[in-house]
Amino acid sequence: MIEILNPTLVARARDTGALVADILQTLKGRSTVGTNLLDIDRWAKAMIIEAGAQSCYVDYEPSFGRGPFAHYICTAVNDAVLHGRPHDYALADGDLLTLDLAVSKGGVAADAAISFLVGEARPPASVAMIGATERALAAGIAAAGPGARIGDISHAIGTVLGEAGYPVNTEFGGHGIGSTMHQDPHVSNTGRPGRGYKLRPGLLLALEPWVMEDTARLVTDADGWTLRSATGCRTAHTEHTIAITEDGADILTLPKQARQ
Repeated sequence: MIEILNPTLVARARDTGALVADILQTLKGRSTVGTNLLDIDRWAKAMIIEAGAQSCYVDYEPSFGRGPFAHYICTAVNDAVLHGRPHDYALADGDLLTLDLAVSKGGVAADAAISFLVGEARPPASVAMIGATERALAAGIAAAGPGARIGDISHAIGTVLGEAGYPVNTEFGGHGIGSTMHQDPHVSNTGRPGRGYKLRPGLLLALEPWVMEDTARLVTDADGWTLRSATGCRTAHTEHTIAITEDGADILTLPKQARQ
């Protein structure tokens, strides 16, 4: 299903997106050396409930997962890249952590992800990989607007990732979002321009460039959810929810300082 939201629902989506962004930034600030992933999940739960919002994850049970996700946020560390299920692990200096959060409020969902390094260590390869996903996301957003097509976004994202030297996996990518978290259209992280669904004002998309340092192949963790790089290499993942408008694309999940 491809859902086009009316202006009232787009306004609600802005509120939901701001909530997602602010929770992620709070959790980033609390994610220090020694922080347990289960504590991050508990903090996310408390903030979602306090805001009067609902988790899109806790009861989520798609075909690619094993049973309900049963947690409030995805926490992916180092070689984990997608659907990272929180578990008993204390963060170490230099860990590459991705936090991926989707919530619903007022009947509209928003979805975002951030990757960052924990502690003081800054491995250059990890810094470069995170930066590549951020640049790819910016390129995808710049390519979005009324009259553009999904393939234009995919091509923009894939061009940045490819030029940075990263293999691109096409099994998982961005997606439509609205009254539910995952909707059509699928937004691959590589593609051909001028192809696919034509964008319309009121369409919400979650764009999410993600890469693995030296492979495009995923393996599923024993938890039935967490997707890891097949070679054990590090990974990075950046995501925003955007709304297509008459003038282009508005980012709904900007951190507070960027919204001011």
